[in-house]
Amino acid sequence: MKSKRCPICPILSLLFCGLAFSISIQAEQFDLLIKGGHVIDPKNQIDSIIDVAIAAGKVARVAPDIPASQAKQTVSATGLYVTPGLIDIHAHVFYGTLLDSEYGGGYSSIPPDGFTFRSGVTTVVDAGGSGWRTFLEFKDQVIDRVRTRVLALLNIVGSGMRGGPMEQNLADMDPKLTAMRIKEYPEILVGVKTAHYEGPEWDPVDRAVEAGKLADVPVMVDFGRFVPERPYQELVLKHLRPGDISTHMYLGRVPMLDSEGNVLSYLFEARKRGVIFDVGHGAGSFVFRQAVPAMKHGWIPDSISTDLHVSSMNGGMKDMLNVMSKFLNLGMSLQEVILRSTWNPAREIKRPELGTLSVGSAADLAVLGLRRGRFGFVDVDGGKFNGNQKLECELTLRDGQVVWDLNGISRPEWEKLPVVEEPRSTRPRRF
Repeated sequence: MKSKRCPICPILSLLFCGLAFSISIQAEQFDLLIKGGHVIDPKNQIDSIIDVAIAAGKVARVAPDIPASQAKQTVSATGLYVTPGLIDIHAHVFYGTLLDSEYGGGYSSIPPDGFTFRSGVTTVVDAGGSGWRTFLEFKDQVIDRVRTRVLALLNIVGSGMRGGPMEQNLADMDPKLTAMRIKEYPEILVGVKTAHYEGPEWDPVDRAVEAGKLADVPVMVDFGRFVPERPYQELVLKHLRPGDISTHMYLGRVPMLDSEGNVLSYLFEARKRGVIFDVGHGAGSFVFRQAVPAMKHGWIPDSISTDLHVSSMNGGMKDMLNVMSKFLNLGMSLQEVILRSTWNPAREIKRPELGTLSVGSAADLAVLGLRRGRFGFVDVDGGKFNGNQKLECELTLRDGQVVWDLNGISRPEWEKLPVVEEPRSTRPRRF
């Protein structure tokens, strides 16, 4: 004899299934969980093994032992360092095919996505490649088309960094038009740049500072040729304001050391005034004969940057992590190196929402390995410095998306991938 089915059971079954599905959905509240890494977030004074959860492209939670069940995907960062996405405030990414244009739409600059993510860099600042005349070309050609966050310092020269006579043209250095363009695009333009000037006049620096005042942004100075009429000491003690940046701080021509190898006092006085000193390594602006004794006597950078371009990346500079590794081997702690590659540069360009893993901030992250061994580091003169530690980027996230994964730590084993049937070709077969 058949037993009667309870009419309520199917309803209860559906209710229980719906409840289980609801609980499952609620449990997976994060898109990605970076678990077990040593987080270094200088802004928030975090320096410990802790988890980072990401949702909708933002940092959603930073806490110990976040359950993996709460995330759609979990990446193990055990034995690795998790930091905010690195910020390189001196790069040249206004690339193009214009002849006689160097860093302003020419062959000396590089496309950023090919050289940023693999080094943990998620934000670059183009250092003066464009001026008020050429910025819109730069924006359309590069900034709007790449995944790297590209910000820019606007050159005081209206035509930008196109080399030769164009960068020496005082008539094309207009503070008002430069400030006007910056005010038009404050989300991208974060400062003013002056560079490569060879004459005896202070006009390029003073006009850049005037533009900076009008637009309320900092100025970065690449001092160009050092001439007696423009002493470097006067630049940092009189012409630059607090918050302005002197890049190429370990350039060989900077008067830095006395006859006994001590750092000259005017540099500390300038820093006390509020002038910022940036590395800007480049292909010609970092020598160990300056950096080694200076570091020993406490003359350390406020920010670490590459001066990335075709020549520097194929020379002693190489990339952001190589420059950071140099300072590790010169005696700076990893925490200090990360500070000068994330939060410090973010503050220098007045972008406090960057360079941090604060909840609600863009999920730009770098997961770094610290290798131990025997390594050689080269300066712009070809001098070698031996070291025993070197940073390497395992994983980079931009707005919560994986954009670089060196060893596949965010990927499933190939055996676990579902078999996807390839669509049949509609093209006729050829015999």
